[in-house]
Amino acid sequence: MISKFSPKLCGTAALASLVLAFPVLAQEATAPAEAAEAAEAVLTGVSVDVVFILNSLLMLIGGFLVFFMAAGFAMVEAGMVRTKNVSMQLLKNISLFGVAVLMYYLIGYNLMYPGDNWLIGTSDGGGYLGAFGIAILEAVGITAEQASDISYAATSSDFFFQVMFCATAASIVSGTLAERIRIWPFLIFTVVLTGLIYPIQASWKWGGGFLDTQFGFLDFAGSTVVHSVGGWAALAGAILLGARRGKYNANGTVNAMPGSSMPLATLGMFILWLGWFGFNGASQLAMGSVGDVADVGRIMANTNAGAVGGALAAMVCAAIVYKKVDLTFVINGALAGLVSITAEPLTPGLGTAMLIGGVGGIIVVFAVPLLDRFKIDDVVGAIPVHLFAGIWGTIAVVFTNGEANLINQLISIVIVGVFVFVVSFVVWFIIKATIGLRPSEEDEELGLDKAEVGIEAYPEFR
Repeated sequence: MISKFSPKLCGTAALASLVLAFPVLAQEATAPAEAAEAAEAVLTGVSVDVVFILNSLLMLIGGFLVFFMAAGFAMVEAGMVRTKNVSMQLLKNISLFGVAVLMYYLIGYNLMYPGDNWLIGTSDGGGYLGAFGIAILEAVGITAEQASDISYAATSSDFFFQVMFCATAASIVSGTLAERIRIWPFLIFTVVLTGLIYPIQASWKWGGGFLDTQFGFLDFAGSTVVHSVGGWAALAGAILLGARRGKYNANGTVNAMPGSSMPLATLGMFILWLGWFGFNGASQLAMGSVGDVADVGRIMANTNAGAVGGALAAMVCAAIVYKKVDLTFVINGALAGLVSITAEPLTPGLGTAMLIGGVGGIIVVFAVPLLDRFKIDDVVGAIPVHLFAGIWGTIAVVFTNGEANLINQLISIVIVGVFVFVVSFVVWFIIKATIGLRPSEEDEELGLDKAEVGIEAYPEFR
């Protein structure tokens, strides 16, 4: 079975096989289903061009939506941090996106999908820039020779879709470490995360690596491959960075540090919710048949149900545990529901999808105070949302997908987690030991907007 995010859009000389090439990228496609789909395409006169156009369109639209999630992360973080640090969070979200795209282009894509492809090109393909082997991205069209070549590489629409996932993993780290990390140490880590850490572990599953071939690891759109990776990297950074000054008292009590704007945080949540339809729905990677379109619709409906379950469960759970409904729990509950359903949004029914998301929402309510008990300061709650709910969602695959194996799912979670956490910890440690991570105590008290960015988000209120 070809991995979900394979960069190869395979083809053969026969029309039926060419039509089949795109749907086979979808998770859990079976040989009989593929053959039936190819036969249907031939009988109904669907051309290879039409299938290619529809599949490319799905990835482009999905890429647009996942890109818009960058705005969602920025708004959630801007709302959750204090007024004096809002501009810094906005700057980090813009810059990390640029770094992620650049590093995935230069290094990450080819680590994730080893072998020749259109991005780097070949020595006779005109893809090189000078002696550095850096690709010049050009428009890619299918020639007759390429259409008959089974090793024909992915088009730019595939790269465009995939690079958004890399940027998402980096966005997760930003919120956890907010208010007490300088911009340049953060961006140096982002270089390593997006250029090396993320693509290496993603290749083990989506690049046809050993987690896919030897363990049969199932992670449709990235509860582990994307979300828990960002969570593990954030956890390593939070441990080494330490908490914000004044967050924890010596007697074990916690000082609340309310965010600057709950309207912004809520807006960010809804933007992320919208973007997730592209994150999960377009991960089908195929829209060239009735069956594919039906699956895309089912995925989007289940994605929505997961978010609803997470929000409602967090709301009820918070009301029971704390006697009040904390809006931040509901916001993060919806996001945790989305993360939970991401590993398998196709096979559940709507009710089951809502239950899977609901467990993610409950996880958030209990995980936030758990982190505080260990004095791990997560400003926006990204570790409970993306790491803990990501682990849960990957385990939950076994409840709805008969091909999933619990032991193999757990082993894969552990392998990815150990790799990402250890490497991230080492990188954070090196940065801390060399140029340092934190601003001075005076700058942290003043706020990073003034100390590092030079412009305040709300100057008239200061």
